[in-house]
Formats: sequence, structure tokens, C-alpha cells
Amino acid sequence: MAKTITAQKLYETLHTIRVGAAVCQYSLKKCEELVPLINEINAVKEEQNAVILAHSYVAPEIIYGVADFVGDSYVLSKNAMDTTANKIIFSAVRFMGETAQILNPEKEVLIPTTEDGCTLADAINANQVRELRQQFPGYTFVCYINTTAEVKAECDVCVTSANVHDVVQKISNNKIYFLPDKMMGQNLIEEMKRRGVQKDIKHFTATCYVHEEYDEEQIFKVKSEYPNVKIVSHPECNTTVCSHSDFVGSTGQMLDYMRTADASEFLMLTECGLSSRLEVEFPDKKLVGSCTLCKYMKSNSLENILRVLRNPTDQNRVILDETTRQKAHKCIEMMFKYTG
Repeated sequence: MAKTITAQKLYETLHTIRVGAAVCQYSLKKCEELVPLINEINAVKEEQNAVILAHSYVAPEIIYGVADFVGDSYVLSKNAMDTTANKIIFSAVRFMGETAQILNPEKEVLIPTTEDGCTLADAINANQVRELRQQFPGYTFVCYINTTAEVKAECDVCVTSANVHDVVQKISNNKIYFLPDKMMGQNLIEEMKRRGVQKDIKHFTATCYVHEEYDEEQIFKVKSEYPNVKIVSHPECNTTVCSHSDFVGSTGQMLDYMRTADASEFLMLTECGLSSRLEVEFPDKKLVGSCTLCKYMKSNSLENILRVLRNPTDQNRVILDETTRQKAHKCIEMMFKYTG
């Protein structure tokens, strides 16, 4: 029987959300408007043997109303491997759906967005990687999971924001080319220095438009008002921001840090969807500072999810050339080897 939810129950879950604009705040009236659509999605999902994966950055009504799994792109793609569903609705951005398709070739993968881009993933293509490999012969090419399947297919090892430092340290080759994130590449260089690991690391020039907005002035301003605040940032932020942070890590690691840290006030320097999750799951802790939205993640909606379940278009479907998929899968398999 399909899961159903009442407006009161949804309101009890979401009413503690305070960070962000009106789009991320919930009255009982708003929940009453959302519940019929949520229950319809859950009914159709069961009829079609579909599973909904939701990134932490999408809207809370998706995460707490219809999602079967919530997390970052890598964890969600692995979740998809463990389900018996034959249809995957990946509420995120296209490159994440591609990762799910790489790991689940027998399943249908659909993306319910109106804007399925990403400033990181869209900044580099396969031809550029091939040109870089000619320019930097002898380098091991390491790609962030926030890349397209065609880029992964041209690289040697895939990494996530949670394991990038450990994987790069374990690679025997001292010559590393990291792509596409300039900020993460610079943070990688600093971390290898901190660990005393000698690596010649080159990196590409792309950035996440959300994370590049953060700067040290924002940190200093918040600290002047909240002297005991813990600064928590994502490694897609610049090196100065990360150096002034109490903790730097992936979205999952940031959540775990807030869960265990002996503190009551936090500044989360990442897309505010994670802040919404934290306010739901840790209502006794206070999030301070501003909220930054990703237009690509927030283009996911309940309406689009229902439409994609019933009448997907070619734009919603994730279809990969099998040669590209196999090469990209090998790149991801190398990550499994190093994280064992």
C-alpha cells in the first residue's frame, strides 16, 4: 500500500525550517496544498515500481514527502543499485542521473528538472579532457564525481568530496591532474601539503557558482555577532574560506559533524537545501547567516516528478552510449579500488 501523509504530519516535520527565502518555509496552509500532490506521487510510484532519489539540496517537500533515499550523488547512486525498482527518478541534476545510469544500466533513469545543468559539470567536455591529456602526458587524471559520463570516460579515477584526499594520496603516481573544480583542486593541494605528501597537482578552472560566492568577510561578520559559532564549509569553497572553517567536508560529512559537534550555533557554507535538512533533523541547534540557492537543484519540483512519472520527455531520460558507460564505469571502479 502506498505511503500517505497528512498536512499536519508534514507541517510537524517542516515547520522548524527557518533558513532561506519563503520557498523554504512552511505554514500549515502550505502543507495542506502540498499533501495531495505528495500522496498522488507516492501512489503512482508504487504502481510503477519506481524509486525516488533526492539530493540534499532539493526542496524539503521532496525530501520528506516522496523521497525513498536522500544524500549526495554517490551514495544515492549506490542506493539505486540495492533497490529492486526498475525505474529511478533522480531528483537532482543530470550528471547525477548519469552516475546512477552508469552503475545501474538495466534500470530506467529519469531527471525531473526544468534546468538540468551544473556550472561544474558543464564547464568541461570529453574533447577538452583529451586535449589536456596530450598537454600533461604522464599525469593521472582524477575527476570529481560532479562531471558528465563522457568526462568520466576519459579519466582514470573518480573521486567524491568525501574521499578525494585519501584517494589522491593513495595513487602511486605523483603527477595528478584534477578536474573540473578549481577550488577543490586548490584545497587538495593544501591538504597534501598538510599531510606531508609530495604531489605535483594541476587542476582545471571551473567553479560551482553557489560555493564561489562565499568569502572570509562573510565569516568574520557572522563571528562578530556569534563568537561561538562553528564554521562548516564544503571543499568547493575557496581555500581562504576553508582555512577559516572549523570543519570542511562533503554534505554527508557536514551533517555528521553537526550531529556530533559540541556546539549550538553553526554557519553552513553550502547550498541551503542542506541547512533545511539540518533544521528539521536538529531543531535544537541554530543555523546562522544567509542562504544560497542552486537554481538547478531547485528546478526540481513535485509537479515535475509527477509529470516525469507519467509522461517523461526525451529531455528527462538519461541515455548513455554503452562504450561511454563502460569506460566511465571503469573510472568509478578505480575509486572503489582505492577506497576498498
